[in-house]
Amino acid sequence: MTLDDIALRFFLQIAAILLVTRLVGVVIGRFKQPPVMAEMLGGIVLGPSLFGLLLPGAQEWLFPPEMRSILFTFAQVGIVLYMFVVGMGFKVGTARQNLRSSAAIAFAGIALPFALGGALAYFLIGDPAFFSTKTTPVQAALFLGAAMAVTAFPVLARIIEENGIKGSAVGTIALAAGSVGDAAAWCILAVVLASFGGSSAMVVLTVGGTVLYLLGLRFALRPLLLWLEAKARRDDRVTKPTLILLLALLMFCAWYTDYIRIYAVFGAFLLGVMMPRGHLRREMRRTIEPAATLVLVPMFFVYSGLNTRVGLLDTPVLWGLAVLVLAVACLGKFLGAWGAARLTGNDNRDALGIAALMNARGLVELILLTIGLRAGVITPTLFTIMAVMAVMTTLLATPLFRVFYVRGGTPIRSPALDTA
Repeated sequence: MTLDDIALRFFLQIAAILLVTRLVGVVIGRFKQPPVMAEMLGGIVLGPSLFGLLLPGAQEWLFPPEMRSILFTFAQVGIVLYMFVVGMGFKVGTARQNLRSSAAIAFAGIALPFALGGALAYFLIGDPAFFSTKTTPVQAALFLGAAMAVTAFPVLARIIEENGIKGSAVGTIALAAGSVGDAAAWCILAVVLASFGGSSAMVVLTVGGTVLYLLGLRFALRPLLLWLEAKARRDDRVTKPTLILLLALLMFCAWYTDYIRIYAVFGAFLLGVMMPRGHLRREMRRTIEPAATLVLVPMFFVYSGLNTRVGLLDTPVLWGLAVLVLAVACLGKFLGAWGAARLTGNDNRDALGIAALMNARGLVELILLTIGLRAGVITPTLFTIMAVMAVMTTLLATPLFRVFYVRGGTPIRSPALDTA
């Protein structure tokens, strides 16, 4: 393909992605599902599982293998921008105010599904259909445990906002617990991937580089950001040079954390958390959020959808395993979060609502699985099984929350859902 052919094909890919995700959004909006589900399902629709099944020639023409790297690159930029926005929306004070409940729920919501996932990996590690032959039992247990334990913090935030409980005790505790859980899962993933290279130097690079990054954020970038915020307040505006500097810092942080093997999304999220509230945060969200959420993030879901081949689950045994994985993921996360919420003083209705919200995997799960697949930790078959679990748990989160929390309480009305 010539460069002109690649450009023309890429424009068509973007058009298809935008139209399909919007159409899926209209359909699932009638079932009161969050917009992120349209992006997840849209990616699967455009992949080999549906489009490729019905029109394999057309699907191959629109998404040829030689263009996957271009789609992946744009998808990575979108995820970095989106996680930066999510970080800017994270309230550190929220976690502090509900530290006891949030910490207990985060720990229990990680520990139980992590243990169950690790046990499941023990039985799967001997089969090359699921894990790479170079993956050790410990690495398999850590990876699958992290994949089972993760809660999709960005999806969780959107579900909470769209259900009108932002700022409530339930929403606050769930957000704080979800953020802690995601951070723990990424740390576990970083250890797995660093050890996967078989080099102790890589482990040192990851651990030491992470410490250095956190120190740099706190003692170098934070003062710079506060100075830029003070300048913006004095001028009552954010200048273009300031915006360019912030975007350059974001891309540098993404590069650095990717280099030390904790991956770009982690660096983007932490930089977003460090952003001071005020002019800078408002202007950066206004500048970044529309393009990231409407155009670039759906590219990531399509890239994940291209790697999700439901046709690989071609035996009753594999479908049975998919059901088992879904059951383990749901029960582990739900029982762990519910039990911890009850033990820390929440009533049963609130505890059930928190547990239902914590069960959503969504975007973060797919990011984690994509990284594992590209690193050679898992196979396409296990990727597909786990992707099905991610979609199903996210689909179930809102209906279960409404059943357990809304029923018997004040009905929730969401403008975002009413206009979907």
